[in-house]
Amino acid sequence: MTHPTAPTAGPAVQDRAAVLLEALPWIRRHAGTVMVFKYGGNAMVSEPLRQAFAEDMVLLHHLGVHPVVVHGGGPQINRMLERLGIASEFRGGLRVTSREALEAIRMVLTGQVQRELVSLLNATGPYAVGLSGEDARLFGAVRRGTVVDGEEVDLGWVGEVVAVDPAPVRQLLDAGRIPVISSVAPEVDGGGEPTGEVLNVNADTAAAAVAVALGAEAFVALTDVEGLYADWPDRDSLISSLTAGQLRELLPGLQSGMIPKMEAALRAVEGGARRAAIVDGRVPHACLLEIFPGARTGTQLIPDDGVLP
Repeated sequence: MTHPTAPTAGPAVQDRAAVLLEALPWIRRHAGTVMVFKYGGNAMVSEPLRQAFAEDMVLLHHLGVHPVVVHGGGPQINRMLERLGIASEFRGGLRVTSREALEAIRMVLTGQVQRELVSLLNATGPYAVGLSGEDARLFGAVRRGTVVDGEEVDLGWVGEVVAVDPAPVRQLLDAGRIPVISSVAPEVDGGGEPTGEVLNVNADTAAAAVAVALGAEAFVALTDVEGLYADWPDRDSLISSLTAGQLRELLPGLQSGMIPKMEAALRAVEGGARRAAIVDGRVPHACLLEIFPGARTGTQLIPDDGVLP
């Protein structure tokens, strides 16, 4: 008498099962937590990378994580300013912004980039809702300059987020939505009241402020480099992880373009996030690769008394 042979799954199917089982402890640990993602760079202009980012956010949502997206729009802003004949330059890693440039930036961020991103996310899973820092007074900002070669530089209509009202974002998260926030903000005076002006705020620092206000588990910034280098352009000097104290020592010597990103990561960690990360947005699914143990890329920042989770 013969007995039927039990069916066996092929190696590829078994590998998929192994990946899912490996992720189970991570899912248990992080379900219900908030993670803030700063979206920008090449990930915004490459269609395959845009789609991969949308898939990452929706997958995290279904795994029980609460993603919050804060976006810039550097490539799109550059094209619009060039088309309009408006001069633009960066000083200390920040865009000098005239009133004329501000109106174009505001239009691009809230009228173009945000709508495209919300539509892309919703085509993958119907959860995204757009906000700007102006909506429901989500942000409050004060004007800021910068220092270049020891001299103060006036950046024009550029601000730094000094206040975040997390209530509008929490209401969306509680409703099962993925908030998508554009980085413009109303200016406030010394008493926290609006002045009637609107400021262009750096998306990295705005995202870090959101992460602090929400008590986020993690702050992740997508950029166009592999991470932080101790001795740029020596690619062998890529730093995989460091503490807040180590970053403070490195900050004065960093390339200007990395300063806002690393300052934002430091602000998030000092404000309570368990970790921050600068990851290469040119890599498909960089957000998922960063989050899951054993697959991380880029540079991880942790508190002085912390350990990499």
